[in-house]
Amino acid sequence: MDAEHINPMKGILLKVLSVLVFVCMSTFIKAAGTEIATGQITFYRSAFAMVPILLYLALKGHLRTAFQTSDIFGHLTRGFIGILAMSCGFYGLVHLPLPEAIAIGYAMPLLAVVFAAIFLKETVRLYRWSAVLVGLIGVMIITWPRLTLLTDGDAGSDEALGALAVLLSAALGAVAMVLVRNLVQKERTHTIVLYFSLSASCFSLLTLPFGWEPLPWSTFALLMAAGFCGGIAQILLTQSYRYADMSTIAPFEYTSILLGMGIGYVLFDEVPTGVMLIGTTIVVGAGIFIIFREHRLGLERKGARKHVTPQG
Repeated sequence: MDAEHINPMKGILLKVLSVLVFVCMSTFIKAAGTEIATGQITFYRSAFAMVPILLYLALKGHLRTAFQTSDIFGHLTRGFIGILAMSCGFYGLVHLPLPEAIAIGYAMPLLAVVFAAIFLKETVRLYRWSAVLVGLIGVMIITWPRLTLLTDGDAGSDEALGALAVLLSAALGAVAMVLVRNLVQKERTHTIVLYFSLSASCFSLLTLPFGWEPLPWSTFALLMAAGFCGGIAQILLTQSYRYADMSTIAPFEYTSILLGMGIGYVLFDEVPTGVMLIGTTIVVGAGIFIIFREHRLGLERKGARKHVTPQG
């Protein structure tokens, strides 16, 4: 990060705005109803997200270079895994209370730590392993009331399947995060963002024969708005990392649960349960601990490099 770009307050503001717009995206999708095919939702979300992204890249003068890539297979793989994660997440979103779907989704950064250790061979020490374990226990506390519906013989319960779908979405999203961490080593950020929306739109079209229906204008407008919000939020999120370190702004991701509870209560008459609040507190606490632990380790690594002799 260039010194002239360092502005933590601006980075935090952009991050919070991105969270707000992402929650608005989820709200539009939830308001669209449960009768829409998941593949249809993901197509509109991905396709209309490209409009603000392309406009932004054109204004920045990056549009021509954004399509240049040396790893099209990597982008397609990330897009395929990402669209699976998005589809599962949207299924859970429309069948669960909004704050509950958001809270279960917090499993993604916890699982990303696990997958980074397994696939990227990153060093994860006892403190972070402990935080991951505690956080996943919190996720299970949130989901357990839904999962017990399966043991009661109600395997077709939309809420139970919705909880499982969000858990699967978190796991697939964590895999996508690992793939992105590989891509950023050789690809520009705007190229990664553009190819994800493009590949996600194309993959979503493959579900056209499976339950797509003509949409009333009101539903079409909601899904179009969700797509625009997704693209705008992605731009805001990307910009936030230009002005502050990830460890500075990452904790503000958890403002989404407060926004989700407020919107869920006002628009959908959803009241969080005590169990859900307890589990969410545990998950958020574990996530924040991991973020600050990573920040501290980063400072220690920088300090060690300053004291290394020329001979190493």
